[in-house]
This record gives sequence, C-alpha cells and structure tokens, in this order.
Amino acid sequence: MLLRCLRWGLAGALVAWTLIRALGLERGWPLVPLLAFTPYVALLALSVAVLALWRRWWAGTLVTGACAAILIALLVPRAVPDRAPEDAPGVRLRVLAANIAANDVTARQVLARVRRWDVDVFSVIELPPATVLAYDSAGIRSVLPHRELRPLPAFRGTGLYSRLPLRPVAGPRRTEFALAAAELDPPGAAPLQVIAVHVPAPTSGEAAARLRRELRTLPGAGRGTLRVLAGDFNATLDHAPLRDLLDRGYRDAAEQAGTGLRPTWPAGRQLLPTLVTIDHVLADRRVRVISARSVAIPGSDHRGVLAELLLPDADRSGV
Repeated sequence: MLLRCLRWGLAGALVAWTLIRALGLERGWPLVPLLAFTPYVALLALSVAVLALWRRWWAGTLVTGACAAILIALLVPRAVPDRAPEDAPGVRLRVLAANIAANDVTARQVLARVRRWDVDVFSVIELPPATVLAYDSAGIRSVLPHRELRPLPAFRGTGLYSRLPLRPVAGPRRTEFALAAAELDPPGAAPLQVIAVHVPAPTSGEAAARLRRELRTLPGAGRGTLRVLAGDFNATLDHAPLRDLLDRGYRDAAEQAGTGLRPTWPAGRQLLPTLVTIDHVLADRRVRVISARSVAIPGSDHRGVLAELLLPDADRSGV
C-alpha cells in the first residue's frame, strides 16, 4: 500500500508540474524558482515512465509518459536551431550579455575575452563604480570606446560598452536595478536600441511578484525602432512572464541558435554544476540570429551569452 501511494504521489506531482508549466500558472515562492528546473523534471518523467513500463504499471506508464511527452515537446524548440543562413543579407552585430558579479579583479581577463570574441556591444550587469574604474584601467576604451553606464553600489548597476557611438535613451522606470539604455546606428542598418537588463531574483514571494512586474515593464519590440534586451533576467523560458515578453515582439537568441538548453547559472563553483538558463539576449523579431552560445566570464557566478545577430538592412527593417 505504501509503495502504491508513493508511486501515485510521484505521478500526481509530475501531472501538477506539467499543468503548471503548460498553462503558465506558477506563482510565489518556492514554485517560481523551482520551475527553472523543468528540463530536469522532463527527464525524471521520462525515467519514471520507462520504469513504470518495465514494472508493467500501465496506468502509471500512460500518465507519466504523457507528462514526459508534453514537457519534452515544450523544450524541443530550444534545441532545434532556426538560424539565419550564412549568406543572408543584413548587418552583423555581436552582443555579449554578462553578469560580472561586481568583480573588478578579473577586469583584464574579461576584457581579453571581449577582444578575442570581437564584441560590438557589451551589456554589463552588476556594475558598481569601482568596477567601472577597473575596466578603464584594463583598457576597455581602446576596444569599446563608447559607453552608457548606470553604475551603482553593490549589485544594482548596469552598463553598455560599444564600438559604435551611443545615444542615451530613457530606460524602464521603477525598476529595482538601474537599467542602462542607449541607441546606436550600425552602418547600413536602421537604428537599434539596446537595454542592459537585470531583473530581481525570485528569492521570496514578494520578489517573485516583483520579477513578474518588472518583466512587464520592459518595452516590447517588433515595430518602430529595432530593440535588443541583454542581461540577467533571473527567469528561464519555462517562466510565463518571460514567454509573455517574447510574445511582445522578441526571439530568444539561444533558442534560435539551438543552444537554449545550455545553463548559465550558477557558474564557477566547485561543488555545484551550472544548472539553469537565466541569462539571455532577446532580439527584436525582425532581427535574425546567426549564432548564440554561453561563455565563461572570469570571476562571475554566471556564464555570459554571446550572440551574433543579423540586423535587417535599413530599407528592409520595416521601421
């Protein structure tokens, strides 16, 4: 009897998780942060279905197999590339989104990677004033001479460094973190607005509600000026508020590149593997993606996202 209760309890938990994920019903703590682990739950559901089949538990096989099928179907688009062809017309722009964890000691190491990756726009998250000075001392002006920075103590600042001149624009208001925003004019392409995004982590019920609210404050895309959001969203594509943001005119660069299941946090910790994908580059749906991958950021507990985007020619942008 106990074994029967346990196996049906597990099957019931998988059904509940599947319904919450599929219908976007997650609310509060700890459900919101737990939902980031949906890829692992999909594997669990598949394993339980196989075990149930082996044990000839037919009802359990049907129930858990259905859960596995639904969850895997929701995850598959992140692993199937829909990239732009190499010869597609347009203007290329390489964007790096990186939470640098307010670390000024590793500024030279990070900058060496920025040079090697030939970054055009560097969206920096968790940028205090002391770290700005460290990057200046490391020589960032020789690589990315233009900037729009909103440095604040601790982990509240963000910034944009660029090869191309930047024009400051008003960023989203009433956000917990300062979000740097600027517009640039890539040669041959329509103007592009970039926002360095940092959204509160869902560490409590109040914080989870704040995450939902702040994702809603981010501007949409798909019409008018081209727009890219790059940074630490503290949400995965299994969270309904982030999917709602995508529905307002964006594509996730990693999903388009087929690398959307590669985790970005926590990174660089000996006892913990990198588990969840909370760092993103979201590109206007008029922008194609050539490539996107997670990259190591020295001194940070996040991996960055390096995306090569294909901007439409100025006469094809629809702006």
